[in-house]
Amino acid sequence: MRKLIISLLLSFGFLFGVEERNLILITIDTIRPDRISFYNSKYLKTPNIDSVAKSGVVFMRAFAHNPTTLPSHTNILLGTTPIYHGVHDNSHFKVDERFTTLAEFLKKYGFSTGAFIGSFPLDSRFGLDQGFDLYDDSYPSKGKDELVFPERKAEKVIESAINWIKKQKEPWFAWIHLFDPHQPYIPPEPFFSQFKNDLYSGEVAYVDSCLGRLLNFLKEENREKRTFIMITGDHGESLGEHGESTHGYFAYNSTLWVPLIISGPGITHSLSYEYVCHVDIFPTVCDLLKKEKPDFLQGLSLYPILKGKGIKKRAIYFESLHAYYNRGWAPLKGIIFEKKKYINSPIPELYDMEKDFEEKTNLINSVDIKYYEEALFALEAKLQGNEKKEDFRKIDRETLEKLESLGYISSPYPSSKRKFGPDDDLKTLLPIQQKFSDSMFLYQKGKEEDAIRLLKEIIEGRKDFDLAYCRLSQIYKGKGRIADALETMREGYKNNPDNHFVISTYGILLSEIGNPDEAIKVLDRGISFYGFDPELWNYLGIAYWRKGDFENAKDAYRKALSLDENYALVYNNLGSLYLSLYLKTKKREEINQAIKNFKKGIELDPELSSAYNGLGGAYKSIGDIDSAISCWEKAVAINPNFEFPIYNLGITYFERGEKEKALSYLQRYLNLKRGNIPIEEKRMIETIIQKCKE
Repeated sequence: MRKLIISLLLSFGFLFGVEERNLILITIDTIRPDRISFYNSKYLKTPNIDSVAKSGVVFMRAFAHNPTTLPSHTNILLGTTPIYHGVHDNSHFKVDERFTTLAEFLKKYGFSTGAFIGSFPLDSRFGLDQGFDLYDDSYPSKGKDELVFPERKAEKVIESAINWIKKQKEPWFAWIHLFDPHQPYIPPEPFFSQFKNDLYSGEVAYVDSCLGRLLNFLKEENREKRTFIMITGDHGESLGEHGESTHGYFAYNSTLWVPLIISGPGITHSLSYEYVCHVDIFPTVCDLLKKEKPDFLQGLSLYPILKGKGIKKRAIYFESLHAYYNRGWAPLKGIIFEKKKYINSPIPELYDMEKDFEEKTNLINSVDIKYYEEALFALEAKLQGNEKKEDFRKIDRETLEKLESLGYISSPYPSSKRKFGPDDDLKTLLPIQQKFSDSMFLYQKGKEEDAIRLLKEIIEGRKDFDLAYCRLSQIYKGKGRIADALETMREGYKNNPDNHFVISTYGILLSEIGNPDEAIKVLDRGISFYGFDPELWNYLGIAYWRKGDFENAKDAYRKALSLDENYALVYNNLGSLYLSLYLKTKKREEINQAIKNFKKGIELDPELSSAYNGLGGAYKSIGDIDSAISCWEKAVAINPNFEFPIYNLGITYFERGEKEKALSYLQRYLNLKRGNIPIEEKRMIETIIQKCKE
């Protein structure tokens, strides 16, 4: 009863001497502490992050529990480890609604809550939106390059956060996620030129400059003295250490060591070398904001350290299960314990964290391994909690595609294997993983033929490497080599007939190239065991639409939207379906539905050029030529190489007698087709071009 009364009083701010404070949690994706100049000034200067560090407590030994984005943020926002909440990787997992997030916790005390997200692995579909009044995770549906994920730059994320904070009455909680240091490293100017030999550091410098705007805003608005600021990273980046180019594979300090800086009212500057971790953030927030800590938290409050005291020693759990869930390779788990780091894998490792932080000397042969094994097993048992465990894997194909474009390699099922030997160890299998990473790096550098060669080598050596087929097919498709793309996926399907990602990639390709009957067979097979994938339903709808079976197409699209109501591409495709029906029936209700769905797709994704093109077609069909031209011009502005609106503009301007504009667009259209055009269509366009010149 006493706890309940205190909780209620706190929620209304009635306790004597309690003044509500605001909280900003800044998570920088893929950030190494040694790229923050307060930690290490060797590579660059980060004056804005340093300014927070100089007024707060800097934790020199903070660690993530996972080297991937979704589980790390889940650990932070739930205050529990993956063993407890069940989210072990970016793909396959979703935060279950029965868990309480930091946002939900603070909502009970009257906080406004806003999240501002920079990348797809934290999309609301994964469940971390629980408790947020605003979860700003708007991304384009597709990038201009299928294999590169379209990130939202730090300046846009911070602009959105500032606009939200301006409108809030205190107290409020803002979570700001900045994605930029994640590969590929393409910082904007002037950082690209300044760091042309170290683009990763250039991304960090860019993020720091953007944070300057946020910090200046807090000062100008006089909110700085009433706001706690926490800065951390979700994980690091290997940059070649231990043979790993990025992250998500191993669990060395290059990817588990993260910055942690806490500043705000009543906090004075100091350094701490205590071993701390992500699950410590939630209980620390509770003490900073003077809220009673919930019982489920698994971390320690760092509040004593902020006040110049210490915390009790304990073991810190970590894991890297990406390769296990996506390749069927050996799981990797471990503990940081008594200033040692034990990595449990078929080829186990032990490192002295004080003398060998870079983990160069494996001490496992000089100790009793059972001591560390038992310590790990005991910790795992302790972290299980009393929660009923469920499998929270639920993912769709669009999700897998986007996660892979980030380098998170995904296949829908973990290995059924239970015993792993040295041949399954991640260190043994690293060359295969690295070859795939190299192929993607070469592709991003424009060396497509070299990427193709490596992917073929992977397939020749491992017929079960699903993504090698899918990536090779996507590269072929991008180069216009449709026959090669199709043959690649046929081979992948033959060798991996039950692999979801192979099935979906193959079915989608068949749908896109106009082989609807075969596409329907393949997609139906995928849906039979993976029916909650909206992407499969979307492309099944396209296949039926191409067959002229509009009712089955409509049913498939509606099923896709029942699984993901914010799926912009489906609204675009529904618009195309209703436009087809209108051209056939001339019923006004059909064209109204077409316009409505195209507009909904644009509302959800303002960069969706295909929806603008379709909307233009709808307007032209009812005689609104000015609106049609406006839509097509927007489509071309978004995607200058989008053939359909360019063709539509050329023909429509010719029909209006504006020959100069028509000539420009039609010549542009022919240049884009580069000979890949039916002879009848080419002759027709050349005839119109000749008339434009007369």
